[in-house]
Amino acid sequence: MSDTYLTVAESGTATFEVQGSEFLGHVAPADTVAAAEEFVERVRAEYDDATHNVPAYRVPAGEASARTRGSEVMLREYSSDDGEPTGSAGKPALNVLQQREIRNVVAVVTRYYGGTNLGVGGLARAYSRAVKDGVDEAGVIEERPHRRLVVETEYDDSGTVRGVIESSGVEFDADYDERVRFALRVPVAEVGALVERLNSATSGRVEIDR
Repeated sequence: MSDTYLTVAESGTATFEVQGSEFLGHVAPADTVAAAEEFVERVRAEYDDATHNVPAYRVPAGEASARTRGSEVMLREYSSDDGEPTGSAGKPALNVLQQREIRNVVAVVTRYYGGTNLGVGGLARAYSRAVKDGVDEAGVIEERPHRRLVVETEYDDSGTVRGVIESSGVEFDADYDERVRFALRVPVAEVGALVERLNSATSGRVEIDR
């Protein structure tokens, strides 16, 4: 059973014209439905003068699903034609993500109408190309499922906790307030061992929200 999946490395945008219409394919990584929707709204706000902003995404359906192994994740797949003829925009955009087996990804295709009707077939080809080019611009990588952990501790243990986290090589942010709070992004397969190390190093004084 594989515990890896394909996603995009970073955000990317590709631009081209078809018979006067300008298409921009925006693609970005997204680990949740909320993150995908936030990206869609951000693009719509930035390109609010466009004729259409067509969204498509494939992300874990919920927190519980996001925590399972890669091949067991239930995906939320969504697309919308955003005013284009039915089936001419959203579905072709989503199909690209499905065919390339990319997940944890969101795409928005922005179109500025150029005065020439492209027809359903022409639109489908353009929206597909916009997502393909956007994915190529962003780059495809192999990734492992991750879980976000929040670790809180008193200042006395903060150095020890930070040392354990740094030695594990995981991504984290630290916030030093009344207590010290570490926000971690940990590969699912490594969560158990890291939690055990943190508890052992602090004799169970650390608080871990997972």
